[in-house]
Amino acid sequence: MDSGSRNWPPIMALNLLIILAILPFSLAQPTAAAPAPASDSCNGVFLSYAYTTGAQLPPEVKDPKQQPYKFESVLTVLNNGFDDLKSWRVFVGFTNNEYLVSASNAVLADGTSIPGGVGNGTVFAGYPMTDLKTAVKTAGDLAQMQVQVKLIGTQFGVAPPKVPMPSNITLANDGFVCPAAAMQGTHEMQVCCTVDANFRTNITVDEEFLPRQKGDLTIMYDVISTRATDYTAQVTIANHNSLGRLDNWKLSWDWMEDEFIFSTKGAYPSVVDSSDCIFGKQGTFYENLDFSTVLNCERRPTIIDLPPTKANDTLLGLVPYCCRNGTILPPTMDASKSVSSFQMQVFKMPPNLNRSQLSPPQNWGIKGTLNPDYKCGPPVRVSPSQFPDRSGLPVNISAVASWQVVCNITQPKGAIPSCCVSFSAFYNESVVPCNTCACGCPSNTARTCSTTAPAMLLPPKSLLVPFDNRTVKAKSWADIKHLPVPNPTPCGDNCGISINWHLYTDYSRGWSARVTVFNWDETAFVDWFAAVQLDKAGPGFEKAYSFNASHLEINGVNNTVFMQGPKGLNYLVAETDGANPKKDPRVPGKQQSVLSFTKKITPGINLVGGDGFPTKVYFNGEECSLPTAYPSSGYRKSTSLIFSVLVMVVAFMVMQQ
Repeated sequence: MDSGSRNWPPIMALNLLIILAILPFSLAQPTAAAPAPASDSCNGVFLSYAYTTGAQLPPEVKDPKQQPYKFESVLTVLNNGFDDLKSWRVFVGFTNNEYLVSASNAVLADGTSIPGGVGNGTVFAGYPMTDLKTAVKTAGDLAQMQVQVKLIGTQFGVAPPKVPMPSNITLANDGFVCPAAAMQGTHEMQVCCTVDANFRTNITVDEEFLPRQKGDLTIMYDVISTRATDYTAQVTIANHNSLGRLDNWKLSWDWMEDEFIFSTKGAYPSVVDSSDCIFGKQGTFYENLDFSTVLNCERRPTIIDLPPTKANDTLLGLVPYCCRNGTILPPTMDASKSVSSFQMQVFKMPPNLNRSQLSPPQNWGIKGTLNPDYKCGPPVRVSPSQFPDRSGLPVNISAVASWQVVCNITQPKGAIPSCCVSFSAFYNESVVPCNTCACGCPSNTARTCSTTAPAMLLPPKSLLVPFDNRTVKAKSWADIKHLPVPNPTPCGDNCGISINWHLYTDYSRGWSARVTVFNWDETAFVDWFAAVQLDKAGPGFEKAYSFNASHLEINGVNNTVFMQGPKGLNYLVAETDGANPKKDPRVPGKQQSVLSFTKKITPGINLVGGDGFPTKVYFNGEECSLPTAYPSSGYRKSTSLIFSVLVMVVAFMVMQQ
């Protein structure tokens, strides 16, 4: 040591010796690594939902459950598996009446547009990145393996410091098993979904496209030619449901990349308007394009079918299956009329200006007049469609690219039917009418009718007059039959279509029913159909005398009778004026037939007890409202008792003579 070190205080010298003694060991021990992220231990698809921030929104309300708050969160989907995750979909179980304002890199899988309510939970689908590749195929490139969806919206009732987390997150793709998501602190939940070893599929992992799926209705979006700035697409709507139908169909979607419709064949936009392009970025980019010839520039256009007179029009028609006034029949009725198709020329915008940059519209929706409700999924890339060569050569022409949209019939919560059913029988003089407000109630009923009072029994003839003309008849009938009369009287059914099911006869070896279809609407129905489901008696159906009718098997059960008007009776006319409009009530369009049934294959059925009445009735695919009661058999029993007593009295009088 030098002379300076000899003068150090003893305590400092001791500390220096300790430091020098432990220094070699500290240099030999590496610093402890940070814990690996949870995604690294997931050998499947890793999901996380992280709440990032939120704040109270105006207005300030008294009820804390109704107070709105902004929320921002991030949904992460990471493919750590061995196979590509195609058309990824994730369910997020929102529970706080959330209203989603924006979502990056995703759309709602049910076709609903954003912004919109998602308070009961929703499924997100990838857009524009629909498929997630594996680490093996990308050398661990997260840009191809992972997608992050940034969510911004409004939730109600969860005030800071509480965190509005969903109830669960799970992968919605088939073939995966997901445990319940686990919370990581208070702001994030995670789950690792793995391949279900018990799931069986005929899809091979090496296939480039997913197979076409089945649904009540499918829509094909086929790009049949493409250029740098525009392409031509053919849209084909196909009905696969034996009871599904569309009248005056209206098809809509959302353009996601500022596209616009230049021209169409086989269909037409419901609104012809190019102003959004002229005053938007499209007008700036296509400065030399004559926008007076552009058909539609709406972000969400609505397309309607053309009339049959345009089918062979050289400018608007000449597309297979086009121009049918928007009517798509079930395949069981006429397979050739269960498809509709049209073509359109679509212009693109930067940065998608090359032939191979093709992107289908999203958030598809379709609806008709007096038809079922459909929910449509996102477009899924499938193998290119094949079309016959128009030259007549025995070859097929392949589409450039094809996407499939699958739509299924749904029954929305609180949905109001468009048709109703009344019951009557040979053993009871009264008709059990359609339910009160079966198809909705008038907006202001306080002084006119009761929306809650049960419908009053009616005399049979009253079925032939509009509801507004039935009140006097119903009151008179109640007086004759000693029935109570509510005050105020019940409101009408407000249905455009009503169907009367009359139990006509009942004998030892069979029975019969009479079906009458009434059209109270101002719209006539061409190629109408109806279907009745009889749980126990349906298999015994034999024939219809005025309708074309046959058994229809649904989900393997043969208890439904499908009916349609024969040629000449397939047109259900609209309601018309009476003979003297000043005093006579309006007259509904109507069709009627008797159906016969055998009891040979349905022994033991109790027709009066309910087996002789339908459990479900459909008109043009729409399920109708049914009465809550059957015609009472008390009248028949009392008549039989009176007859028996009368016979005994007559016999007694004869014996006394």
